[in-house]
Amino acid sequence: MLFRNRSVHVKTPREIEHMRTVGRMAAETLHAVGSIIRPGVTTEEINDFVHKDTLRLGARPAPLNYLGFPKSVCTSINNVVCHGIPGAQKLQEGDIINVDVTHLFQGFHGDTSATFYVGTPSEDAKKVTEIARRCLDLGIAEVKPGARLGDIGAAIQEFAEGLGCGVVTDFVGHGIGRKFHEEPKVSHVGVRGRGERLRAGMTFTIEPMINLGSPEVEVLDDDWTAVTVDGSLSAQFEHTILVTETGVEILTQRPGPLQNSEIFPDYWA
Repeated sequence: MLFRNRSVHVKTPREIEHMRTVGRMAAETLHAVGSIIRPGVTTEEINDFVHKDTLRLGARPAPLNYLGFPKSVCTSINNVVCHGIPGAQKLQEGDIINVDVTHLFQGFHGDTSATFYVGTPSEDAKKVTEIARRCLDLGIAEVKPGARLGDIGAAIQEFAEGLGCGVVTDFVGHGIGRKFHEEPKVSHVGVRGRGERLRAGMTFTIEPMINLGSPEVEVLDDDWTAVTVDGSLSAQFEHTILVTETGVEILTQRPGPLQNSEIFPDYWA
C-alpha cells in the first residue's frame, strides 16, 4: 500500500493550473469535432481536423508517434472498442464513432473522448451510447477525497451490467499529468470500499468502454485496434478529472453540448 501511494503523483497547485489549461484545450478540440461528423467523412479527415485544431491552440497531438501510434487521434467505429487508426474508411449513416483526443501543452496532457452519432442511430446504437455516457457521469459522481477507486468501478459496473451491457476490463482509465499514462490504473469494474484511496490533487481519466454484448475484446493485427469479440457495438466517453478538497473537478469540461452526440437529453427521463 505504501509503495502504491508513492507511485501516484499528487499534483501541486501550479501543476493543477497546467492541467486545467491543457484540459480546456482538449475539450475545445473535441467539441469542435462534433460539427464535422456526418456520412461520407473519412476518419483521415477527422484526424486532419484534430491535428490542425490542436496546433491552432498551440498544443501538440499526444497520440502521434506515442509508442508507435501513427496518427493524431483515435477513431473507433461501431464494434471498435478503442484505438482505431484513422484512414480511408468513410462514416456511414447509422454508425457510431468514438473520437479520442489528447493534447500535450507545456509538458502536460489533457485526455477526453466522446461517442458521436452519424445520422440517425438505431435503437441499439442509442442504447449503448447513452449507457456509456451515463456510466461516465456515475463514475465521476463517486470521486471525492477518501473514496476508493473501487467505488468508481462498482458504480459503472452495476449500472451497465444491470442493463445487459458488458464493461470492458482489458483497458482502463489512468493517471495523467506530465506523462500520458501514469498511476493509478482506474478500472471500470470494482468493489466498493476497495482499491486506492483518493486524495486531493490526484488527476486521472475515467473512460468506461461499454459493449452491447460481451465485454471480451481482441486486438487486430495492427497491434492497436481493439474490437468486440462478438461483433457487438461499443461506446465510450472520457474525461480527465481532478480530485479536489471537496469533491471533483472535470478538467476537460466542454464549452457546450456536443453536436451529433448530446442529442437525446431526455433519454433517461
